[in-house]
Amino acid sequence: MRQYETMYVLKPDLEAEQTAELVEKYQSLVTEHEGQIDELQEMGKRRLAYEIDKYREGYYVLMQYTADTDFTKELERIMRIEDSILRYLTVRLGE
Repeated sequence: MRQYETMYVLKPDLEAEQTAELVEKYQSLVTEHEGQIDELQEMGKRRLAYEIDKYREGYYVLMQYTADTDFTKELERIMRIEDSILRYLTVRLGE
């Protein structure tokens, strides 16, 4: 098990319920794959450094978790499919 940090940016025009559902979806995805959420920060709407798909803002979420090495590939595959995510980045912590 290793520690990872994933930051993802959701579309800003989602309703509060949809945003909460997506955050919960990715939290439960970690726990379903025998991982553990260490910290979750919802940073809220912020201005993007550059325009992405005609959006100038995004809803930022930072998730730190401990999981198996194979899990990050699965998480990124699911995030790539999701239309509501503008960008994501996963980094291994430590070392």
